[in-house]
Amino acid sequence: MTLFPDAYHEVDGVANTSRHFEAFAQNRQLPFLTIHAGPSNDMVSEGSVTRIQLRRSPLTFPLDRTHEYDLALWRRYREVMCLVRAFDPDVVQITGPGDLGMLGALIAHKLGIPLAASWQTNVHQYARCRLAPFLSCLPKSASARVLSTVERWCFRAAARFYEIPRVLFAPNQDMVELLQRSTGKPCFLMSHSVDAAVFSPQFRDRDGGPFTLGYVGRLTAEKNVRCLAQLEESLLARGHRGFRIIVVGEGAEATWLRENMQRAELTGVLTGKDLSRAFANMDLFVFPSETDTFGLAVLEALSSGVPAVVTAVGGPKYTVQHGKTGYIANNFDDFVTFAELLMTQPCLLSRMRSAAREHAVATSWEQIFEAMYETYERCFYAADSGRHEILDVAKIKRGKVLS
Repeated sequence: MTLFPDAYHEVDGVANTSRHFEAFAQNRQLPFLTIHAGPSNDMVSEGSVTRIQLRRSPLTFPLDRTHEYDLALWRRYREVMCLVRAFDPDVVQITGPGDLGMLGALIAHKLGIPLAASWQTNVHQYARCRLAPFLSCLPKSASARVLSTVERWCFRAAARFYEIPRVLFAPNQDMVELLQRSTGKPCFLMSHSVDAAVFSPQFRDRDGGPFTLGYVGRLTAEKNVRCLAQLEESLLARGHRGFRIIVVGEGAEATWLRENMQRAELTGVLTGKDLSRAFANMDLFVFPSETDTFGLAVLEALSSGVPAVVTAVGGPKYTVQHGKTGYIANNFDDFVTFAELLMTQPCLLSRMRSAAREHAVATSWEQIFEAMYETYERCFYAADSGRHEILDVAKIKRGKVLS
């Protein structure tokens, strides 16, 4: 297996999933090559896993504060193709239409290696959200038409790219069905898991104090984070004073949030035990994004014993069990109502905390990646049995090296 992730060191769901995929292969002693971009050229081998980092060029431009695209990454094409040819993978997996994803797709095509791709980011919705502020001078009807057109054409462009792989994966059922209709390619559900030892109620070290609402993620327009300020304003208007809001992350909206919230503490990016404690010390996780395909932070909150309120749009609604591990809000008023409900009913909050933890740890990364390998075998074996002895799933499950 060769993986071309568009993010590896970054703090996001793509990078997190990629690192867990690599760790799964290392634990099972499966041959695995990861090729990603970064600030320097580097190669590390540990057991059955080899990781190659390609230095980005001066022609790199930022997509946001933590993600980049290198226009000159193609200069490494021949070098990387030689590395992949020597490794001789059964499958090339990419994570999207970024610089690494495009490079991986071309190399897989040139070498005749089966290509699989995962849909991780709703880039068409991101484009709409990020363009919207620049159209604020237009009448609302005109702005809406332009934004709808941009979103539609961005999705069409992304869907055309996803017609290239032979097999697709998506993190929620809505996207599975949409990609199958749009590309004509088989698409399978790829869920997510969480490290239950890292995100655990055991890291809670506060006893009492104000009710704590929390958010973890990028502070950008597509995450709809200004909703946090509206939520604070609405709770104050209803007479609630004994609460605070913890906002973990960074992004272009951070300054606006600082200027428009009274009871918010913006911590910046947290990692390691600091992040674990931040999650565990929350009482309610609020995730207003309507563009996330999964919302890994929601699962991390649940694993920390923190119920979540999410929108009814996007992937996070599949992570939360409404009324048991949190709530699914159909509109902003629902966000306020559900937050108020848990602020005023401690017994309900206690039950939800236990249910959230139980639900979050029910699925492991091992189960998810085993299912992916099984999918590779089902979809690629017939076409490629003459070239490869491909993906013996029984060996994977026994933790043996593939022959």
